[in-house]
Amino acid sequence: MAAAAATAAAAARILELDPAHPRAGRVIDDIVRMEKRIFPKHESLSRTFHDELKRRNTALIYSAAAATIPTTGDAAASSSSSSDEEVVGYAMYTCATSLCASITKLAVKENRRRQGHGEALLMAAVEGCRRRRVQRVSLHVDPARAAAVALYRKAGFQVDATVVGYYAPHRDAYRMYMDL
Repeated sequence: MAAAAATAAAAARILELDPAHPRAGRVIDDIVRMEKRIFPKHESLSRTFHDELKRRNTALIYSAAAATIPTTGDAAASSSSSSDEEVVGYAMYTCATSLCASITKLAVKENRRRQGHGEALLMAAVEGCRRRRVQRVSLHVDPARAAAVALYRKAGFQVDATVVGYYAPHRDAYRMYMDL
């Protein structure tokens, strides 16, 4: 099973969103739908997503993989193209200064988790920060999201502090960082 997951992630492509690309609107719509499904309403950027993308020094990367929707008839005979791909995960990060960047979102569709997509997105975001000569990357994560915490630790992030009430009253966050 681990080999199949590694193959699935290797087959995926990590792309940076180009707002001028003809497919950009569809990609953003897919990400907004994913955002609404994965995060509680008060944590979701779905209503402000377009504004977030307009912020200076903000980047959005996404993982595109072969669609898992079974096809029949003529559609099955068509050749593979980017339109046959689905957005399986995304990461948004902001490099406000050369001192510190912030990964504001990282999410993967539930049926595509534990296949390496999250790790690939995280490493691509960190590499994007490194190319911009950022010295430290930080993020916030709910301690209850054990898989996410484990992913960040595996990548080299450390817990800097617990931020009390970050998500809601009685719902804290770990502030994590990685020095580049």
